[in-house]
Amino acid sequence: MQTLHEIAPLRETLREHRIAGRRIALVPTMGNLHEGHLSLVDRARALADVVVATLFVNPLQFGAGEDFGQYPRTLDDDREQLATRGCDVLFVPSVETLYPGGLESQTTIHVPDVSEGLCGGTRVGHFDGVATVVSLLFHLIQPDIACFGEKDFQQLAVIRKLVADLHFPIEIVGVPTVRAEDGLALSSRNGYLTASDRALAPTFHLMLSRCRDALSSGQSPGTALADATQALQEAGFRLDYLELRGPLLAPFDAAKHREGRLLGAVYLGSTRLIDNLAVTFRSPDAGTRHG
Repeated sequence: MQTLHEIAPLRETLREHRIAGRRIALVPTMGNLHEGHLSLVDRARALADVVVATLFVNPLQFGAGEDFGQYPRTLDDDREQLATRGCDVLFVPSVETLYPGGLESQTTIHVPDVSEGLCGGTRVGHFDGVATVVSLLFHLIQPDIACFGEKDFQQLAVIRKLVADLHFPIEIVGVPTVRAEDGLALSSRNGYLTASDRALAPTFHLMLSRCRDALSSGQSPGTALADATQALQEAGFRLDYLELRGPLLAPFDAAKHREGRLLGAVYLGSTRLIDNLAVTFRSPDAGTRHG
């Protein structure tokens, strides 16, 4: 596995692969890798001849008071894991490399509609930062495929719209959420949880699963969401949002949509957890938001 830090050698390396007719897959990450990230590498490995991973803690997607300075940087361990899973090229740029003009004057990209609400409502500007850095990586690497996890479902939807709107010739592949044995979605931020909070954290997924099952069995979305909201709060979670959306995260319309997505975000202490589940709706009544 090659580890590259600068743009010129990255472009030259990938140019040689393209000349040889090899199919290139990209896995963008912020590092501190876990099995969820590595499942993206596995999927990329199955779909392409060359797998490129990136490690970059992107300051543009962190808001004021968020954990940019504290976000774990574990390059040596990440590099070893990627090499073991068959990554071919690892790109580890500095902030100065990707944003040479500085953050204040950096051109940014806003993806309308799908960026609004949910995590975009709480983390204002977050998805502008995501869309900007992903666009830069797409431009520099020019992959045929890019793999993103379904755990960050709104992010995946933002990237899909970005690619469609800007005509990037890239196939976006969503990879299912990887969970711990107790159901908690794997996340680099799970390491922030105290022992007691970690013991409680799987209840979040349990409550979402019960809400999904209630919806699938025909309970009104308004009732199902209200019950789940109450259960989460009584269990000790501080609710950010619990919301029901239709395909492509459009507002759910019972007259049109038979399937959709249940999405939630909660806090345990200062740690924010997100999760989502696909739902098949049978109810003609569609609630939209509680909490």
